[in-house]
Amino acid sequence: MRLRSVRLTPYLFIAPFFAVFGAFGLYPLIYALQLSFMRWRGGSQARWVGFDNYLYLLTSPEFWSSLGNSAVMWLLIVPLQIVAGLGGAVLLANAKLRLRGFFRVAFIVPFVTPLVAMAQVWIVVFDQDYGLVNYLLNLVGLPDVAWLTSTAWSKPTLALLFLWKTTGFAIIILLAGLQAVPGGVYEAASLDGASRWRQFWSITVPLVRRSMAFLVVIQTLAVFQMFTEPRVVTEGGPYGSTTTAGLYLYDHINASDLGTGAANSFLLVLLVFGLSLVSVRMLRPKDEVS
Repeated sequence: MRLRSVRLTPYLFIAPFFAVFGAFGLYPLIYALQLSFMRWRGGSQARWVGFDNYLYLLTSPEFWSSLGNSAVMWLLIVPLQIVAGLGGAVLLANAKLRLRGFFRVAFIVPFVTPLVAMAQVWIVVFDQDYGLVNYLLNLVGLPDVAWLTSTAWSKPTLALLFLWKTTGFAIIILLAGLQAVPGGVYEAASLDGASRWRQFWSITVPLVRRSMAFLVVIQTLAVFQMFTEPRVVTEGGPYGSTTTAGLYLYDHINASDLGTGAANSFLLVLLVFGLSLVSVRMLRPKDEVS
């Protein structure tokens, strides 16, 4: 009996984790998957409809439009953030940079600032009639721009808000990857006559590919889940041009169409999973490519 109790002791220590995970993670996931095959509006009786919810979404122009909007946002955000994040990380990794500690804190402040507050500031700054940006444009003789109310400028304006909010996080992730690179590698390259630019492309970029792949996966998930920015700043307009996949999913939940909303969420999971696999494959170090 004593030997059996000793063997059970490790499982008793980890049991609370599995209990919490099962109650708040696994069970809701299984229930949502079951709900995606049902027609349910909350107050009524749930009715099994099979793949009807999925077929409705896959044939819905609004669903594909929301994915297209998110894809455009991804193109506006993720490549630029990788470049800006890597550049900022290289600068902060430079021991000769003055006020390096100050800049590290300054870059991360927007990331920890409440998003709704920043979105309200964005509305004021980019207002067409009274915004600061248009005021500065008028000072140099340029006309007003409808930053938030035109289909041409609404996506870039929201992308700029996302970049302002999360680029500091990207810099911290890539800085951690840079600090894991042995300093002797750069010393050896310098002795061999490699320039700073050559060291950057031949040493820095290959050795931080794992960090870059991690960042691409995280930001891909964040972009396709983007909700607060379009909800607060543009409310999905104008003409649905900023209705992202996350906001479109919210519209189903808000309308109590819970079955379609669950199906939408699983389609997004499959899409983001596929995009993440492609991104990781492309950024995988050459010595790991089979």
